[in-house]
Amino acid sequence: MKLTQLLKTLVETESPSHDKSAVDRVGAIVADEMRKLGGQVEVIQNSETGNHILARFHPSSVSLYPSILILCHMDTVFPLGTIQKTPYREEGGKIFGPGTLDMKAGIVIALAAVESAQRSGLNRPVTLLCTSDEEIGSHTSRALIESLAKESALVLVMEGALLDGSLKTWRKGTGGFKVTVRGRAAHAGGDHQAGRNAIEEMSHQVITIQKLTDYEKQTTVNVGVMRGGTVSNVVPEDAHIEVDVRVMQAGEWERLESEMNKLKPVLDGTSIEVTGELNRPPMPFDDLMKSTFEKAKSIAAPLGMELKAGGTGGASDGNFVAPLGIPLLDGMGAVGEGYHSDREFIFADSLEQKAKLIAELIRKW
Repeated sequence: MKLTQLLKTLVETESPSHDKSAVDRVGAIVADEMRKLGGQVEVIQNSETGNHILARFHPSSVSLYPSILILCHMDTVFPLGTIQKTPYREEGGKIFGPGTLDMKAGIVIALAAVESAQRSGLNRPVTLLCTSDEEIGSHTSRALIESLAKESALVLVMEGALLDGSLKTWRKGTGGFKVTVRGRAAHAGGDHQAGRNAIEEMSHQVITIQKLTDYEKQTTVNVGVMRGGTVSNVVPEDAHIEVDVRVMQAGEWERLESEMNKLKPVLDGTSIEVTGELNRPPMPFDDLMKSTFEKAKSIAAPLGMELKAGGTGGASDGNFVAPLGIPLLDGMGAVGEGYHSDREFIFADSLEQKAKLIAELIRKW
């Protein structure tokens, strides 16, 4: 398998999350590659987001070892046409292009690892799931991910590693709130006193909400979007905010949810509506993660690889697996940086390095 050739094909086949037909084009390529490796392929249909692609690879003889699950996603954050502005290119030991790191390279590495494990004699089942909606919350894939994880001895998440090559052994949980304030419209010049300014009310609430951040507990609350009003000479009737939440410790989401639901109007004649959800629970560096990492480190050492542990405030599908008590390794994809930007790249040599590591984990776990 020519890794860079397949990567180029996948990157140039753009797949923004909300474009079902675009993601399905990548899915067709991935499914074809899975079949070439002898995978038992299932295309799981979705009506809105792209179809999920599931492949099961079986050893030639009966195996007593449970399956290893490899998780990838095919969707990206980049709209169609981005590839014309920032084309795929290989330069100075790096590979650039939209979605290269997040995570078309992860798909290529997973396929190459399966092929390598097969050449040396696949000794256990391997399940490879490529989903279509990770970048928009994994709402249609979460149940499938959790179900497959429960059947597995180990779950490998093919998100990119940290820039120094560290695996991602902890991630914050992610969630958010939407807050709407209702006031009363009025003419800003002729009847100002009759109005109830929703933006003014929301400003009071924003200050209260921002104070819910607790750095000691690794909890951050960020009002990232604010909208309100129509024109400057009308007292605004409505205002809206979107709040990003990141939590690491158990109970922090519940604390925030309770505080958000306690919000009360400051100005007479206004009202507040709050909705929210925790999309992905935290993935802590707990005892199970520590032992999983140490085992992987011992398997990697004879290959001349020294694994390092790290973490990030960003979330992945690994966050769904962590609460299940299943051994999990995240950041198993390529090494690079520039996520979600026109600077996105991977180090080219990390493709073969990570494929070699994952093949060895399949053999030795």
